[in-house]
Amino acid sequence: MKKGLRQKLGQLLGRKPLQMQVAALCRDAAGQVLLVTSRDTGRWVLPKGWPMAGRTLADAASQEAWEEAGVRGSVEQTEIGTYRYDKRQDRGFDIPVQVRVYALKVDELAKRYPEVKQRKRGWFSPERAAELVAESELKGLLRALIMPSPASA
Repeated sequence: MKKGLRQKLGQLLGRKPLQMQVAALCRDAAGQVLLVTSRDTGRWVLPKGWPMAGRTLADAASQEAWEEAGVRGSVEQTEIGTYRYDKRQDRGFDIPVQVRVYALKVDELAKRYPEVKQRKRGWFSPERAAELVAESELKGLLRALIMPSPASA
């Protein structure tokens, strides 16, 4: 179904309220950002998923980073930002999703992890990561990570 038609149908039927997902913004000691490819379209995204019973939102984001990217590290319990996107459903409809983002300092990157055969992963500067992701609010969040060099401060 074409995006324009889906949007018009959503307007006629009324849009669902926002669903919530959690994402891990994974960074290494050099400040590089880890992105993974989505399983459906292959576009670059943060590791993300649905909240999990018995876990804080930040810990659920950390678990998604493990499953989707093989990341182990320390996650901050306070969100660093949010962004919205429309998640495509199997039936062809999109649902609006707000993603809460949590910073994760990468300590270890495993070679084997649950989704290793389903995704690619890559390290990028925050500026390059902002160019690669599709969501404008996520681009802004990544661009906010770009720090001026000490010489220009």
